[in-house]
Amino acid sequence: MEGGVAKQEPHRPGCFNRPKKTHKAGRHRSKGAVERTSRGRVDVKIISKKLKKELKKHDRRHQASQRRLQSRETVLAEKRSLGSRDGPPHLVAVIPLHGGISAQGALRLIRSDEAASVFNSDESGESFGLVSSRFKRRFYFIRVNAGDIHAVLDLAKVADTLLFVLDPYEGWDSYGDFCLSCLFAQGLPSHVFVVQGVNDLPIKKRAEAKRNLSKILERRFLDAKPFHLDTEQEATLVIRHMAMQKQKHLTFRERRSYLLAQHVAFEASEESGLVGTLKVSGYVRGQNLDVNKLVHIVGHGDFQMSQVDGPSDPMPMNPKVTKKTPGAEELVAEMEEDVKVLMKVDYSKQQSLETEVVPDPMEGEQTWPTDEELKEADEALKANKKIVRKVPKGTSDYQAAWIVDDEDGEDEEEESDDDDDDMEEQDLMGEAMSQASNESDDEGEATEECETMTLPESVRDDNYDEKIDESEEREMLEKYKQERMDEMFPDEVDTPKDVAARVRFQKFRGLKSFRASPWDPKENLPRDYARIFQFQNFTRTRKRIFNELSEEQEGAMPGWYVTVHICNVPLSVMESYKPQAPLVLFTLLPHEQKLSVVHFLLRRHASNSGPVKSKEEMVFHCGCRRFRAPPLYSQHTAANKFKYERFLRSNATVVGTVYCPITFPPASVLMFKQRGNGMQDLIATGSVLKVDPDRVIVKRITLSGHPFKIMTKTSVVRYMFFNRDDVLWFKPVELRTKWGRRGHIKEPLGTHGHMKCLFDGQLKSQDTVLMNLYKRVFPRWAYDPHVPEPVPWEKCEDSIDVQEVAMD
Repeated sequence: MEGGVAKQEPHRPGCFNRPKKTHKAGRHRSKGAVERTSRGRVDVKIISKKLKKELKKHDRRHQASQRRLQSRETVLAEKRSLGSRDGPPHLVAVIPLHGGISAQGALRLIRSDEAASVFNSDESGESFGLVSSRFKRRFYFIRVNAGDIHAVLDLAKVADTLLFVLDPYEGWDSYGDFCLSCLFAQGLPSHVFVVQGVNDLPIKKRAEAKRNLSKILERRFLDAKPFHLDTEQEATLVIRHMAMQKQKHLTFRERRSYLLAQHVAFEASEESGLVGTLKVSGYVRGQNLDVNKLVHIVGHGDFQMSQVDGPSDPMPMNPKVTKKTPGAEELVAEMEEDVKVLMKVDYSKQQSLETEVVPDPMEGEQTWPTDEELKEADEALKANKKIVRKVPKGTSDYQAAWIVDDEDGEDEEEESDDDDDDMEEQDLMGEAMSQASNESDDEGEATEECETMTLPESVRDDNYDEKIDESEEREMLEKYKQERMDEMFPDEVDTPKDVAARVRFQKFRGLKSFRASPWDPKENLPRDYARIFQFQNFTRTRKRIFNELSEEQEGAMPGWYVTVHICNVPLSVMESYKPQAPLVLFTLLPHEQKLSVVHFLLRRHASNSGPVKSKEEMVFHCGCRRFRAPPLYSQHTAANKFKYERFLRSNATVVGTVYCPITFPPASVLMFKQRGNGMQDLIATGSVLKVDPDRVIVKRITLSGHPFKIMTKTSVVRYMFFNRDDVLWFKPVELRTKWGRRGHIKEPLGTHGHMKCLFDGQLKSQDTVLMNLYKRVFPRWAYDPHVPEPVPWEKCEDSIDVQEVAMD
């Protein structure tokens, strides 16, 4: 201490004081710090990333820019090749969407271009080729017959652009809306809208007409803009837009070679004039045309090709002009007649037309016995043959020999369809309910007081009843009743009183759980399954076939003008060919000519609300095919068993199953129903799901009973069965109620079908006891590739109006 002030010593930390934590700049080190500390050492995760080819940020940006450039160059190359010298002409289908307009005026303006050359113009002016020197493009225009929906859909399968002609006031009518619905479901290629007659309107009404057209187009097309087509300058703008617009791809036709017939000739065979060789000339589109593949003529069937010729191009981009010299015309004619044979069929590589398997009845049998063994077996059978008869108790053998057999045929197996029986029972229930309601209405009318009043005389339509088909009206009413009953009481069936339930429902079985219980897909298959083809792995086969398409193939290149020789074609194909009904060819992929069980994913179209029963014959447009078949509807769920649907439900996606030729997805599906007058209604749209004969479709029926006496957990149930043997037969099947109780049959009571049941809780008096039974169902073998032509829309307008009024 100096001067009276104490000196303080510095603080010394003790032995229990912890050192301070070092300051961290961040939660992790930077990439540069990691690289400096690692000094070339590579982590295991980085090696795995390199094997996965994970790129850095700037490499990913560079790769994305390269992909954009590549896709842009692909689009430009496709746009430049279509209609050019090396590619096929730009195929334009002209479709009027209103019955009050004609497409002849639009085609006349397009054909009147002075800077273009017209080729292959027929007398009717329905189709012609146009070579535009201004745009250096080739076009081929074809007009579709108004009202023929088959021709519209067939031409839309191969067209590059659809030219829709609109009405200046209404845009499109009911037929135009029907056509657009079908085209949307099938796949709509690039399209252009033109309208004629707007300039002929008064000046004050032009703006209003344009606004109305824009509103009409916005209902289906958001960015659509109609082009006016009243002058040659406007026609030039339309052609320019078609040449420069982006093409929309249809996946189905990109994997196949297709061709629109521009010239057709038929050579009858020497044996008979009903079959011969059909020579179809046109431009190859899509993939390469291989002569060894099968070709499908839309609406007529599958055929084989014998050879492919290469005639001169009828629409050259730069036609050569030669000076007229003596004999020059004869020389040019000889050169035109000289046709090159591009390829001939190789019978060792040619695909077969085999569509179904010829079943062998002896397949899987043991060695066939000899004649001596058969005689010994017959003698032993005669010696030991015993007849089993029902005789009264105490009857001797001598008395039993005199008893005559009853020929009631009770032991014969029922061959009638269970679906029809179920529908008849539902009809009886519906009639009983309607009679009860009518009786109650009559009683109510009897009690009410009557009064008189004067009504104005209504305007009579004497021709109204002539347009209505009474039989069709009765059938539609019965279908409405059946659909209503199926909605109110799903799958419920009344137990018959005259036939034992164990006989009536002998093909059904009970399941502990519809989802988890096993069901062998190879069990009790019908004989039709011996005629179809089945893939060991459909997905793998489809992938392999699509990968083979990406490889280089032999055949005529897209853009070549060729003549295809098709063998063994019936004369009816040539007779049905018309300029307004185009003839379209598609080559088939391997196995696509063979029959199998094909499943379609369908959804009900909003324009149709009538009842559609399962197994009712429909007209299908599946890919390039058109056929008739009765579909079998089932639920679309993620399970190994799928519930059968008696009706095509609205606002629900179902699966339709038919026997038909194999089609590899993706492919669009349109389902039509043909009326009695020949008109076809669009019922449902969708796509091909898969080809799988092992898909188990299970039909469910529900037997219902009512509680007679209710105890704590036991109840006496009646009206489910009507004899004691049926109760014992169905005793192992589980019971359930509409209010969620579960139980089983304990024992029968008496001889009238009453039974004591045990449940997991006490039943309510208003509850209903149910028993579910199941059986597997299969589609009917009724595939028909020949579809009758529909009646044109104009001839059915009156009947359409009548049916709409009746449905309202």
